[in-house]
Amino acid sequence: MPPPSGLDPWMVGRHFGVVIDAGSSGSRLQIYSWKDPRSISIVKGSELEFTLPKVEKGTERGDEWVHKVEPGISSFANNPEGVAKYLQPLLSHARKHIPPSLEKETPLFLLATAGMRLLTPVKQAEVLQEACKFLVLHSSFKIDEPSTMGPCGSSVRIITGEEEGLFGWIAVNYLMDGFTGSSQNRTTYGFLDMGGASTQIAFEPGHVSEHDAKHLIDVRLRLLGGQEIKHKVFVTTWLGYGTNQARERYVGKAITDFEATRKDGQRDVVPDPCLPKDLELTEKPVHDVPSDTHTNKAHRLQGTGSFEQCMQKTAALLNKSTPCPDTPCLMNGIHVPPIDFSVSHFIGVSEYWYSSEHIFGLGGAYDFVQYERAASNFCSRDWDGIMKEHELSRAQNRLGGDGEVEEDGKVVAVGKWDPSVERSRLEMQCFKAAWIANVLHEGIGIPRLMDPGGNVTTEGDKVEKEAEKKGLGRPAFQSLDTVGDIAISWTLGKMVLEASKEVPLSSSTHRPLVDPIEEIPDTPGFHIKPIRPPFWSMNGIEDRITPLLPIKLTRSSLGFSPVLFLLLISFIFFAIVAFPMRRHLRASCLRSIRHVTKRDRGYSLEEGTMPNGHGYSGASRPGSPTSTTQKWLYPIRRVFSFTGTKPQPVALSVVTSHNPKLRHISTTPTRVSPTRSYSLPNDFEVTASSTQYVSRNSISRSPSPSPALLDESLFMANNNVLSNGVPSLARSRNTSQMNLSGSFTRQMTSRNGSFQYPGKGLQDE
Repeated sequence: MPPPSGLDPWMVGRHFGVVIDAGSSGSRLQIYSWKDPRSISIVKGSELEFTLPKVEKGTERGDEWVHKVEPGISSFANNPEGVAKYLQPLLSHARKHIPPSLEKETPLFLLATAGMRLLTPVKQAEVLQEACKFLVLHSSFKIDEPSTMGPCGSSVRIITGEEEGLFGWIAVNYLMDGFTGSSQNRTTYGFLDMGGASTQIAFEPGHVSEHDAKHLIDVRLRLLGGQEIKHKVFVTTWLGYGTNQARERYVGKAITDFEATRKDGQRDVVPDPCLPKDLELTEKPVHDVPSDTHTNKAHRLQGTGSFEQCMQKTAALLNKSTPCPDTPCLMNGIHVPPIDFSVSHFIGVSEYWYSSEHIFGLGGAYDFVQYERAASNFCSRDWDGIMKEHELSRAQNRLGGDGEVEEDGKVVAVGKWDPSVERSRLEMQCFKAAWIANVLHEGIGIPRLMDPGGNVTTEGDKVEKEAEKKGLGRPAFQSLDTVGDIAISWTLGKMVLEASKEVPLSSSTHRPLVDPIEEIPDTPGFHIKPIRPPFWSMNGIEDRITPLLPIKLTRSSLGFSPVLFLLLISFIFFAIVAFPMRRHLRASCLRSIRHVTKRDRGYSLEEGTMPNGHGYSGASRPGSPTSTTQKWLYPIRRVFSFTGTKPQPVALSVVTSHNPKLRHISTTPTRVSPTRSYSLPNDFEVTASSTQYVSRNSISRSPSPSPALLDESLFMANNNVLSNGVPSLARSRNTSQMNLSGSFTRQMTSRNGSFQYPGKGLQDE
């Protein structure tokens, strides 16, 4: 099926956004759409001016706006190369439903949640890098450039539980019109979300103290009229407080308590009030149990079916007695600002909805009395009877998660479950119902609503009326899954924010909108820490370079990493060329530095002026091409000298007024004295074959030079030899003086009032 055409009236002026919710059990791609805010005519003072862009499903009809693959992306921790094949169906689905002409302006996000948070930082980075590379190379969707957040910026990353809560809070208030109306009458809803591993809370406190203000995050949105609205929201998460991990903690504690009071010969059967009557499950503790004890072994848990006892046992898992360093706290010592339930009304999604609706049929406005009765009845039922009823419902294809079966518009049966409810849901329903009730009332503190009839009244439609009688207005808590035909999820909140970013700024003083995580206060010890895996590894560098390379030079075409290959070549070059030349390179750098320093100090290099201020006459002979060539070839010759071929000695002569003729003296190499160096002040003659010096007068001793200066002197002497062997030093017709202090130390012999260096020690002939 080809992508939709821009000629479709539904497509006119429509923008899209794509989110991949990479969860622990699977990845769900969702396509959203909205009208371009710049194409909407806004009448001043109209209701439209004070509303957010309308975010809808990304397909005109059907459920094709969602596509899911399994398992979770975190399962590729040890095989990150498999991420590309895993994401291929999701990307193909998105490209099939979004016109190619709109791809470049359509943002695409892959935001990973609980499963990826459990991986090590290195594993996280490897999986995300492969995901980023695949999405960039195989689509034209709008993806962020590399940044400190990752190789694809904020487009491909792991979000924290708090971010899930903030996006969910935006979604709930968007669907419940919490952002519309005047600022005086605008009241937002609190948001509760519970999964298998954690639970989150996000709400806007009514009266914020100065102490609590530092714990809040700014959430900014822009209405269609250009007005920016800002809410200060508190959000936190409790890891280990999702239904699955809470069950694991419960099992560990139940087995530990059983072993502590176990009698000799007693079977490994643990009574469990949180399972339906006579249901037996074999479970093994996974938390805080020594591995070398009998407690760590698998035990059979047998259901006794008591909801009241289950409530008592699971209440201890809230850890209400944990020390609270920053009061007030709710559960496990985590600070939460005071909640005024006469103002703050909460909506729960995910497990709050499933545990209420799927079996009890009590989703929506929450009545604890009605909820408690349904849970007690279910837990006390015989497990065989539960399974028989469930199988009958599946066989008859009785749909409806509300527990009612209708025929010809009349309810003919109750207590029938949706065929999509799996066996595991029925097994854990008693425990989950008790855990949800404890978190709501004992943990968060939502009041239990007791109507005048005590436990007699059980009609859910009276809950809102009773709430109004008690001055609460709306129910303090209700569970929801959808509003209209839009599911409540954090992905919707993310897209509402993206659509709001497209509204033009009404004032130059307004700042562009950003994700709430980027609005975190710069406060030490803030309770939210963004997840930043170490992306800048070898793969991270390759990800940055690959888009700039021709396709034939990428890893997929070459079969190996081009970055690793370049690094290998660089290492070989350094080992063979750069390392042997390290001293000469250092000498060159020092010479360049001195040259720049002298120039900055105003030294004149004109004829007759020496850098030390002493004048001389004569013209400097310019260097010949041969001299220049030798200058650049010298380091290369030095490199190849390590292979066994030594360079031939070069004769160096300096002609003075007493020695007008050039004399080329070549002697055997002499041993260098480690302690002496000499200054030749008057008329002298220098011969460099292993750099030897001949003086006609006297030799004065001077301090021994450093090895670096020795190397530099040798380098300069050889680099100033002309094509005919004459050094390009200034020649004077009169007496010349050159201080060679710091030159090579040599052993010397004397002949006819002059000194030579034959290499056999100091002798006077």
